[in-house]
Amino acid sequence: MSLHSLAELEVLCTHLYIGTDLTQRIEAEKALLELIDSPECLSKCQLLLEQGTTSYAQLLAATCLSKLVSRVSPLPVEQRMDIRNYILNYVASQPKLAPFVIQGLIQVIAKITKLGWFEVQKDQFVFREIIADVKKFLQGTVEHCIIGVIILSELTQEMNLVDYSRPSAKHRKIATSFRDTSLKDVLVLACSLLKEVFAKPLNLQDQCQQNLVMQVLKLVLNCLNFDFIGSSADESADDLCTVQIPTTWRTIFLEPETLDLFFNLYHSLPPLLSQLALSCLVQFASTRRSLFNSPERAKYLGNLIKGVKRILENPQGLSDPGNYHEFCRFLARLKTNYQLGELVMVKEYPEVIRLIANFTITSLQHWEFAPNSVHYLLTLWQRMVASVPFVKSTEPHLLDTYAPEITKAFITSRLDCVAIVVRDHLDDPLDDTATVFQQLEQLCTVSRCEYEKTCALLVQLFDQNAQNYQKLLHPSSGVTVDITIQEGRLAWLVYLVGTVVGGRLTYTSTDEHDAMDGELSCRVFQLISLMDTGLPRCSNEKIELAILWFLDQFRKTYVGDQLQRTSKVGFY
Repeated sequence: MSLHSLAELEVLCTHLYIGTDLTQRIEAEKALLELIDSPECLSKCQLLLEQGTTSYAQLLAATCLSKLVSRVSPLPVEQRMDIRNYILNYVASQPKLAPFVIQGLIQVIAKITKLGWFEVQKDQFVFREIIADVKKFLQGTVEHCIIGVIILSELTQEMNLVDYSRPSAKHRKIATSFRDTSLKDVLVLACSLLKEVFAKPLNLQDQCQQNLVMQVLKLVLNCLNFDFIGSSADESADDLCTVQIPTTWRTIFLEPETLDLFFNLYHSLPPLLSQLALSCLVQFASTRRSLFNSPERAKYLGNLIKGVKRILENPQGLSDPGNYHEFCRFLARLKTNYQLGELVMVKEYPEVIRLIANFTITSLQHWEFAPNSVHYLLTLWQRMVASVPFVKSTEPHLLDTYAPEITKAFITSRLDCVAIVVRDHLDDPLDDTATVFQQLEQLCTVSRCEYEKTCALLVQLFDQNAQNYQKLLHPSSGVTVDITIQEGRLAWLVYLVGTVVGGRLTYTSTDEHDAMDGELSCRVFQLISLMDTGLPRCSNEKIELAILWFLDQFRKTYVGDQLQRTSKVGFY
């Protein structure tokens, strides 16, 4: 192999990874495919790794090897073993390679290990020695330790990754075997590494130390995110997720030190890392209920609630949007996995529900901060309130105290935001109708708890804003900005009235509640009449969309064919 060939390969790398000329890149991609099909592919990859002058040369070698070992017709076992051992020795001798090169080479090891998981030579599974090989890395320098952790992390992800070009039954067989023989050991190893790191004084200025903690936390998260039962759950159904932890892992989860470790890490680490600790805690909170018996479950839940209390009493970390989002997910998962009757039995419940309520109110008031996270807080309160009729425990749930406060905070914060949005020319939350409808559907359940308070507030605000709007419509007093603000506020109020009316449940509703719905509905119909008389000047798209939402909710609740119970609203 001449040095001229190496120069040509390096030009190919430049065109492929950092070139801006489209024609050259297409030619480079063709050359890459030819290189992979070439009998000299392995020797050229070795040349690039050993003599290449840029990181892109090493990345090209990793890419070629990855495609080579992923072929449907595999290389001979000896050749794959040689490639694996060569890469292990290569990254061990050069631990300071560019991160993307290390990642690319480790992916090759992971693919070889997965595809050869059941390969036997001399009565031994030859590709399952990888965990023993990794332990050698963990005994070396911090850089070697990081590489070892990345190998385990990449392997765990690869084992969990469904390759649709291969039979799904074979993937499931490999993933199940890896879960049963190795995954628990990987998790225990990762947790012990975290304990070792946490036992020493953390030097967070040391980039290597930070990187090690980050990679170990990612490894734990990959273990907990593993598809244990082959359900391939839809990631978009985040709030429905239960982690199907194997029964053999019970001992790890029953030790209070396990949860304490991750709560302590959250409080000790900078935001980028503490966010990963919280992501792990989200998975711990989602552990399937059947892993424990009743006393164990109560104890485990108690430890989770203590951790929530500690975070809310020391809320400094929640000013980071990443931490805030993961903590909101954590709270929502608690209610997804545990019943209200179990939560109220926890000793710290009264204090924790007060802290969560205050946290939610503050979050709603700061409507511009991490708006996507509010979904999880509203999910929590929606499910808590929906569970009230089914609670048999004599312990007070206190939702009748806090749910009206949550509703009030949502209503007032949305009305207050209108003036800021109009005057500062910000994006209007009302324009994102998908999010608005989602939040309103969650709020409708919460708003019917202690409904008298919600109704009184809405009546007061509606009357006040409708009167102000009427005054502004007078030709001598109308200022365009003020009218726009008032129309935005009325749009929100109409949406909110539609929401609370749509939240009526047949089996819990009373004549008094129906009368309150009538009071609110009357005001919307009066607004429709006012706007009709003022056309075309009073035409406002946002109010009209809100009215359509209200009419749809009113029809479903009081005009539909399937009504189970008559109501007196029709007479108002």
